[in-house]
Amino acid sequence: MDANLIRLVVGLAAGLLAGWGLRHFVGIRRADSLEKRLQDKEREAKEKTDEIILAAKQKGVDIITEARQEEKELRRQIVRTEERLMERDNQLQRLAKNLEIRQRDLEKQTVHIDSLQKETQDIRDNQVKELEVISKLSAKEAKERLLKDVEEHYQKDIYTRLKELEEEGKYLLEEKAKNIMGLAMQRLASMHTSEVTSYTMDIPSDDIKGKIIGKEGRNIRAFERATGVEVVIDETPGVVTLSSFNPIRREIARVSMERLIKDGRIQPARIEAEVDKARKEVAEEIVKAGQDTVYQLGIVGLHPDLVKIIGRLKYRTSYGQNVLDHSTEVARLAEIIATELHADSAIAKKAGLLHDIGKAVDREVQGTHVEIGKRILEKYNVDEEVIKAMQSHHGEYEPESVEALIVEAADAISASRPGARKGSIEEFLHRLEELEAIANSYPGVQKSYAIQAGREVRIFVNPEDLDDLKTKMLARNVADKIEEKLKYPGEIKVVVIRENRIIEYAR
Repeated sequence: MDANLIRLVVGLAAGLLAGWGLRHFVGIRRADSLEKRLQDKEREAKEKTDEIILAAKQKGVDIITEARQEEKELRRQIVRTEERLMERDNQLQRLAKNLEIRQRDLEKQTVHIDSLQKETQDIRDNQVKELEVISKLSAKEAKERLLKDVEEHYQKDIYTRLKELEEEGKYLLEEKAKNIMGLAMQRLASMHTSEVTSYTMDIPSDDIKGKIIGKEGRNIRAFERATGVEVVIDETPGVVTLSSFNPIRREIARVSMERLIKDGRIQPARIEAEVDKARKEVAEEIVKAGQDTVYQLGIVGLHPDLVKIIGRLKYRTSYGQNVLDHSTEVARLAEIIATELHADSAIAKKAGLLHDIGKAVDREVQGTHVEIGKRILEKYNVDEEVIKAMQSHHGEYEPESVEALIVEAADAISASRPGARKGSIEEFLHRLEELEAIANSYPGVQKSYAIQAGREVRIFVNPEDLDDLKTKMLARNVADKIEEKLKYPGEIKVVVIRENRIIEYAR
């Protein structure tokens, strides 16, 4: 038993000793292997470091070489520039020297010319004195007698020539005026839309009509009371009509109605809230419209309150024509015409924009829109030249400047265009038809055309039926009948053309 225990202990001790030895041997081997890897890594890192250092040195050498080359090139350029500057300096010195020589020559020539002029004047004075002694007349008396003799001898020729020059000048002025007006209208061929007193809204379904009316009509009454706009609801499917002569009220009603329909909650309290909100938004839109207009036209220096009044014109119409669009167009037309006539285009443009400013408040203030506009411009310290240029466009004041005449012409062009104002197309076509009918009603008329937007009637007659005298009588008769039958602004030109056209054929 003891021997077995001893052997067990001895075996255990031997095993422990052998295990420790084996572990120690393995540890030594691992340490050797790790140290070798570290040495390899260190060697690789050193080799890479050497390569990087070598590449950096080579890069440095290349940079230095390139810098030296650039320095040499820069030095060459500097040398060439200095040479050019020196050459230019030499040229300037030579030019200055030549100029000095020329200046001395000119001074000598000037002295010589002055001497010759004085000598010539002395000779002329002596000759005049000798002639006065011989003729026993002074130079003034001789001149007057000569002019009187020439006038008496050539009086008829002078009168004829003056008439010719007058007719020629009138024709040239008319042609120039037509060219300027045509150029202005061609460069500003804007579209026109006529506004009406009602606005038709589309609604998603006819069920909305019941909500708009409300119980016993309370909603529609509340809306009309808050906006001042009449709401027309009839059997027309899918639409509701807002009617008012005031465009601002109509716009407020449109905005608030669209929001109420979109929200679906239509009742008196909600209506009042939406109308108040729409009223503020329209006020902001008015300011923005005025600012956009003056910015697009390039007009500066206007008072902010005056710009706001300009914006109100967006919701003002005259004969169905939007006044802000009309005023903007008049401003552009006036600027173009003034530029062609070498007048003050800035004054003409500003006066064109402000010529109808009184219409923004004419429904709230007593007086004509010209007088109201004049008071507004005076209140906001607008230049006197601008006020004078805008106040005569309706003939209430006499034009005091060429800019005033330009604004008057631009206003007439904008207002008289076909389609510019409500009903003008129908009236325009009807007037053209009546003009041609009057011309065609006379015997001997072959055909007639109303042209120049109804401002001219061109009539062609048969030369066999009418001689020159009858042709003149026809023109007068047509003009008299037009004055009797038609109402029109301005004047209508009647042109009767009589020509003989003989055609033969050689076969």
